[in-house]
Amino acid sequence: MPKLAVFPKAYMKALCKDGTMKISEWIAMASKLEVAGLEWYAGFIEMEDNNRWPEFKKMVEDTGKEIPMMCCSPDFTHPDKKFRKNEVDKQKKWIDMITILGGKYCRVLSGQKRPGLSLDEGIKFASDSIYECLPYAKSNGITLILENHYKDDFWEYPEFAQKKDVFKLLVESINHPNFGVNFDPSNAFLAGEDPLDLLYEISDRIVTMHASDRYLKYGTIDDLRDNEAGVVGYAKMLSHGEVGKGMNNYDLIFKELKRVGFDSWISIEDGVDGFDQLERSVNFVNKKRIWTGLYLKGIK
Repeated sequence: MPKLAVFPKAYMKALCKDGTMKISEWIAMASKLEVAGLEWYAGFIEMEDNNRWPEFKKMVEDTGKEIPMMCCSPDFTHPDKKFRKNEVDKQKKWIDMITILGGKYCRVLSGQKRPGLSLDEGIKFASDSIYECLPYAKSNGITLILENHYKDDFWEYPEFAQKKDVFKLLVESINHPNFGVNFDPSNAFLAGEDPLDLLYEISDRIVTMHASDRYLKYGTIDDLRDNEAGVVGYAKMLSHGEVGKGMNNYDLIFKELKRVGFDSWISIEDGVDGFDQLERSVNFVNKKRIWTGLYLKGIK
């Protein structure tokens, strides 16, 4: 039976950059939500001290919840082999982190779509790097989850495997029991594509999911794709928001997940305008699972 988690999208700057929020504060806030877990992020400032990792695990467990999965952003498409090796080493450290936190899923990405990077090079660099991480992941009981991503907050260029056809090629190049897909429907819009098209083609590889919604503040998807490449940070034209208030059709998304027997974690990655918005997103997913018959643990 699938379970629901939440991610602190509204508090990333406070938790990862300026330190104005402590992890304990986020845990206390999230404990009020009717979810079963908290999705973690490797870049929380306080996670720099690995001696504290068990402490944070206990904090979450003391609220009756768990840490099932963690977001990481390895950049595996750099042309420099030493750079890629360093990214593999970082990913292995993140595997250690989520293992100690008690989770089972650790995100990977392909890397940045740098100018001059060919399709064949990008697929090979990313696939080879992920394969280098998989034996270590397996030894720790961790599944690496590749997200159809748009762009990490700290990257200059968008995701190499942003487009459906490229993402599929990368997924199909990796056949391992400790590898799967983290599906984020909103990110497909940023590739100028319908998330349902991607979902129907890779649904049998999905092991976790992000529930989010997006809308454009101005312009079009084509404008976003043309104007945001090469800009450091997240898209200025794009807004996260409230699940159920954007462009995604969750009736059809959950219907397909039910069809393939999805039985894992759905993490809500929205609520950028505050806790009330995040709570409404949780409530929306709760109601939607009743309509579609995709019953979720952690919510009544």
